[in-house]
Amino acid sequence: QVQLVESGGGLVQPGGSLRLSCAASGFTFRSYAMNWYRQAPGKERELVARISSTGDNTNYADSVKGRFTISRDNAKNTVYLQMDSLKPEDTAVYYCNVRRGYDYWGQGTQVTVSS
Repeated sequence: QVQLVESGGGLVQPGGSLRLSCAASGFTFRSYAMNWYRQAPGKERELVARISSTGDNTNYADSVKGRFTISRDNAKNTVYLQMDSLKPEDTAVYYCNVRRGYDYWGQGTQVTVSS
């Protein structure tokens, strides 16, 4: 069965950095685009970044362009989200996602940006 396990969240000061990881299993990872979403309290879940199956193409939400970088290692079945210049408004639970006819989600990892 499909499993997505996020890690790397935590508390960081404004301007700091974090690197999230998502370890995938139960499907042919290299064949699917992967996504990072986030959900802040009281807000809808939003797409943060997307990467193609080969890693050649990436897309970002306007709010994170130039600060976040999505990447993947198909040999390790892992997708990453490097988050730099973090802002308090980046505080949210971050989720890994793959769409295989159905949306699969990880359990999420909390990112809190606060001084």
